Amino acid sequence: MKLYMHPVSTATRPVRLFLAENGIACEEVLVDIMKGDQYRESYASLNPSSLVPMLEDGDLRLTEGSTILKYLADKYDLPSYPKDLRQRARVNEVMDWLNTQFYRDFGYGLVYPQILPNHKRRSDEAHAGAIAWGQQGARRWLPVLNDHWLGPKSACLCGGEITIADYFGASLVSLGEIVGIDYAVYPNIERWLGNMKKLKTWGKVNEVFDGFVAANKGRPFVRL
Repeated sequence: MKLYMHPVSTATRPVRLFLAENGIACEEVLVDIMKGDQYRESYASLNPSSLVPMLEDGDLRLTEGSTILKYLADKYDLPSYPKDLRQRARVNEVMDWLNTQFYRDFGYGLVYPQILPNHKRRSDEAHAGAIAWGQQGARRWLPVLNDHWLGPKSACLCGGEITIADYFGASLVSLGEIVGIDYAVYPNIERWLGNMKKLKTWGKVNEVFDGFVAANKGRPFVRL
């Protein structure tokens, strides 16, 4: 298997973490998204979306991080993607919620417009308005994550055991560290994310991301 990836990519990090934590051998192919390599013909011909990650397993190519996690868990028969119909439906629900509700406003609305030049709007007024919209959405979704999906008694997003939803969600939520978001006002999120960071390979997998966070420390970002 090959994983086309970049270590700072929000969608790549949960896949790399899952592979590392479960000792799954997979060749990594760097696609330097900072230099625009994802748009070059050599990669775009394989993945027309020109995004990372992409998993290549024989003649199968998967281009969505959420799907890659599900495929790997099934391929290696891992308990982190339960076989029980109801339990699996809950995992799918949380991952869909993270991807379509939370990430839309938190990532693409609040964080990315502040750190990625290609997310700059056509005027300062439009740009500020877009960030304010993302901030409003983040303020809506973080309490849902804190109070509903986690709550004070759940160790993980789908109960007491780690699932692929936790790998996926931890990457999306930790993205906020780039703009200096403090999760202390969301104690269940802070506890859960802290536990995810205790995984044995978290530090190694997120080394480049942590460097990116450190490089942006102190900048006057819009937060919550």
